[in-house]
Amino acid sequence: MDNSHSAEEIEHEATNKPLMSVTTFDSHKITNSTVHQVEPGPPHEALFLVLAYLPLFELVAMSEVCKSLKDEVDKDVLPWLNIIAQRPLNLRLSDDILMKMTSKANGRLRSLVLIDCTRITNAGLHRVLQKNLLLTKLYVPGCTSLTLDGVIEAVKSLCQNHHSLKSLMLDGIYNITEEHLSTFSSYLQMNRTQQEQHQQQQPILYHNYTNLPTHYHEESNRAIDVEVCPKCSQVRMVFDCPRETCKGKRSQADCRGCSFCIPRCEECGVCVGSEEMEETVCKDIVCSCCWLQLRKCEFCNKPYCRRHAHQHSSSSSSTGFVCDVCLSKFIINPYDDDDDEEE
Repeated sequence: MDNSHSAEEIEHEATNKPLMSVTTFDSHKITNSTVHQVEPGPPHEALFLVLAYLPLFELVAMSEVCKSLKDEVDKDVLPWLNIIAQRPLNLRLSDDILMKMTSKANGRLRSLVLIDCTRITNAGLHRVLQKNLLLTKLYVPGCTSLTLDGVIEAVKSLCQNHHSLKSLMLDGIYNITEEHLSTFSSYLQMNRTQQEQHQQQQPILYHNYTNLPTHYHEESNRAIDVEVCPKCSQVRMVFDCPRETCKGKRSQADCRGCSFCIPRCEECGVCVGSEEMEETVCKDIVCSCCWLQLRKCEFCNKPYCRRHAHQHSSSSSSTGFVCDVCLSKFIINPYDDDDDEEE
C-alpha cells in the first residue's frame, strides 16, 4: 500500500497535475482510484470547421460555450449568409434580435427564412432588407405580424434596380388576393431567367410540404409558394395527390386544391374521403392504410400522426403508448370524473 502511494506521489510530481481520489462502489468490492484533473483548454479545431453547417439554434448555442467560439461565430461571415429561423427560436425572435443576427452577414445575406416568426413586423423586416439588397430568397410563412402592404414594399425594394430576389414564400400571411399575387409575380419575374420562367413546375405533396416546406418549395421550381385554388378561388397553398388513380385527373383539377377544400392524409398526402377518415389523438387526418400502420394508445386505441408522435408518454409495450389525453384522464387524475359526477 505504501509503495502504491509513493508511486502516485512520484507521478504527481512528474506530471505536475492535480490528483483526485475517487472511490468506486460495486456489489462485490470497494476500490480507490486516482483521476488526473484536466486543465481547461481551447476547443478542438474541428469545432470551428462545422460552424458554417450548423442550424441557427445550434449556432447561437455554440457561441455561448466559450469566448473563443463566440469570437469565431461573430467574426465568420459564412454561417450567417443563409439564416433559417424556425422552432424553437421563432417565438423568441424580435425585430432587434433579427437585425443583430443579419448584421453579421455584412450586407451579403442571401437567404432569409422566417417560419412562424410572429414577432417580426414590417418595420423590422424593412430595416434588415435595407442592409441586405443581395437577397435571393425571402420566406416568411406564418409571420402573421407582417401585412401584405409591408411584404409588397419589401419585395419591390429587392426586385427593382437590378437586385436579386427570385423566390418568395407567403403561406399564412392573411388576406392575399389574386391582385396581390399578380403584383408579387410581376416583381419576381424581373430577376428570373427565361430558363427559370419556363421550367416545369413540380407537384407539391401535402405530407412532404408540411415536414420540409422550404426544401420542397425550392424543389418545385416555383417563384411563389401560394396560388389560386381551383376549387374555392382563394389564394392558398395548393397540393397535388400522390394516389395513382388521382394522378390522371390533375389536368381536370378534380383532385387538386387547398387543404380546406380537399382533406389529405397527414402521413402519405393522398386525398381522403369521409368514408376512410380515421381518428387520431392529435385530430389530424389519416387514411385507413396509414392508420393501421401507426402505433396506438393502449387506452383509447388512437394513434398520433408522425408529426405529433413526440407528445405521447412512454410505455413498457413495444407496440403501444399512452396518449396525453388518457394519461391525464386515467393515470394522473383518475378520480376527477367521479368527483364531478358527485357534485
